[in-house]
Amino acid sequence: MSDDAPPMLALIEGRLDRLGLSPEEACRQAGLPPDFLDRLAEGKVPPPRGQKLVRLAEALATSVSYLVGLDPDTSPPPEVLEEEQGSLGLLAGDEEALLRAYRRLEMPQKAAVVLVVRSMAGPEPVADEVSAKRVGRR
Repeated sequence: MSDDAPPMLALIEGRLDRLGLSPEEACRQAGLPPDFLDRLAEGKVPPPRGQKLVRLAEALATSVSYLVGLDPDTSPPPEVLEEEQGSLGLLAGDEEALLRAYRRLEMPQKAAVVLVVRSMAGPEPVADEVSAKRVGRR
């Protein structure tokens, strides 16, 4: 496991060892691609969320809370149970790719990205101007 791997990966690997499961078998049981954990370790995919995370926890005979680094007996945070926006069809492909890349950044890098994007986009429209444009009064 690399130093850049998500903390979840160490917990997954611990469960695999304890259960005597191969990564491919665990992924198969969870309905994930067989190379999912390899791609997770390489930073090519974000940590699973929503149903993917639930199915992976079931395949590893543990709780979602444990896999996200919490006490296994507590309820998982609602945000880890939410599906990725792209899988719901709410974001365009380029928006989903941008969001996945953003989520891999450390906090200082995220702040820099937000600053750059805001400067590129210009000032946000004032609420009254937005309402007038929608109604067609401008």
